[in-house]
Amino acid sequence: MLLLYFALLLAGVTLFTLSFAAPFQVAALMRKRYPQHWQIVAESAHGKLGWFRLWVRMQYVLRSPALLALDDRAVLRWRRIWRFGLLAGWACWLAALAIRLHYAG
Repeated sequence: MLLLYFALLLAGVTLFTLSFAAPFQVAALMRKRYPQHWQIVAESAHGKLGWFRLWVRMQYVLRSPALLALDDRAVLRWRRIWRFGLLAGWACWLAALAIRLHYAG
């Protein structure tokens, strides 16, 4: 049971990390494959965006159905990882917490 507990913790950390890295991977793919679309995301009327505003804008891009129109498998894969990685990571951590609480008392 201890092995399962540590496996769930490790899976949770891995899924959280993948969910955090996914917007950066989508941004890299868009910069490389779709520079005209990336320019719309990365620039505003006042010039280039800072890193935080760019990160926030990437969150909007990942939520929008516009990425589906690109029909790029790699971009859609990273979008799915971003979308479900956080949820699956929390599920792993809550399952590990349940195991810990069950065997603690």
